[in-house]
Amino acid sequence: MKNIGIITSGGDCGGLNGVIKGAALTAIAKGMTAWIIPNGYAGLYNLVDLKQITKLTPERIEAIEVFMAGSEAGNSRVKISKIKDDKKYDRIKEGLKKFNLDALVIAGGDDTGSVVADLAGQGIPCVHAPKTMDLDLMPYSVGGDSTINRIADQLRDLRTTGRTHNRIIVMEVFGRYAGHTAFRGGVAADVDAILIPEIPVDFDVLYKHVKDCFVKRIEESDVHAGTAMVVVAEGLRDASGNELVDMSSEPDSFGHRRLLGAGKYVVKQIEDRIKADPEIKEFMKRTGQFVAGVYEIPEVREIRPSHLVRCGFSSAMDSNFGLEVGAAAVELITQKVLGVTVVSYAGGKIEYMDVKEAIVQRLVEPSDVSLFETFGISFGRKPEKPQAQGVKVSGKPVRVY
Repeated sequence: MKNIGIITSGGDCGGLNGVIKGAALTAIAKGMTAWIIPNGYAGLYNLVDLKQITKLTPERIEAIEVFMAGSEAGNSRVKISKIKDDKKYDRIKEGLKKFNLDALVIAGGDDTGSVVADLAGQGIPCVHAPKTMDLDLMPYSVGGDSTINRIADQLRDLRTTGRTHNRIIVMEVFGRYAGHTAFRGGVAADVDAILIPEIPVDFDVLYKHVKDCFVKRIEESDVHAGTAMVVVAEGLRDASGNELVDMSSEPDSFGHRRLLGAGKYVVKQIEDRIKADPEIKEFMKRTGQFVAGVYEIPEVREIRPSHLVRCGFSSAMDSNFGLEVGAAAVELITQKVLGVTVVSYAGGKIEYMDVKEAIVQRLVEPSDVSLFETFGISFGRKPEKPQAQGVKVSGKPVRVY
């Protein structure tokens, strides 16, 4: 193994530049050379047509800032097996041969991991560095901590505008199947309600909780000012468990259709109940807000930070973890341990698992949710009591990731 190609695939997030830098520096330390294959799997498929690729010299590596989110290598959402080319795998192998690339370090999430398994099955040497801001892979993945911190920051910031105008704020964030980042970001921002795909929402329960929080704060304020905060993952499901999908949209190469807009849906559900609630008019009058025909009910506003939660800067944790898994991927390649996902690199030991096992979807545990329900956060259902049991552990340090 003399030459390593580095690919980042899928969505951008914090920590990816750490993967690139960790892999490249480790390759140099082992007398190898690392190269960037640009633009994800699209770049890999078109590698044979490229005139040149970027060599990661010490000088070029220094220009890659580990604390910056995004990816110096560029990403794309392309599923190799869906490419309509019967010779696609031969084409990829020709591209690797053209640039004398012996193996690949590939950073990405579950969709990317499925392609890693596919490529490995076709005899293409590669190792998977886990990356997804949704945190829905089995091991911890680059990007999750950065996104949670950005969600929490934005929710905390929105409190000022919500309180100034006595508004109910609904912020929609990423999370199609798993609500980890909405959950943890919402908890860290002290929000009133967190809506995630794992728990179908009873909007009557949600409305009562949000209304109670909102009304209490404004009535107890000496200037009659207050807000209520709701964070919702884009993959919200209604009380019947149905996903809010635009069936008229074209699915992408991984089969995902566009979602309809969970934030707008939640706003509409709350607004409908506010308008039909006879107590709201009296509340508005009691607090000196009511103006007939002009301002009769509180405003409910939707905010969608969208890609702002995955851009900008990497958290310290993701910067560290990215460097570690990038280095671990190269170490595994040199040991000819291929077609696997890196789990951790600590204490001189690299933990890894089969890619197909690593990309099994990990969802929010209901038992975790019930704990925070006792703290007064609504998850759009009737609260459940947590069932906790003490378990003694020993012999192995507990890592934060």
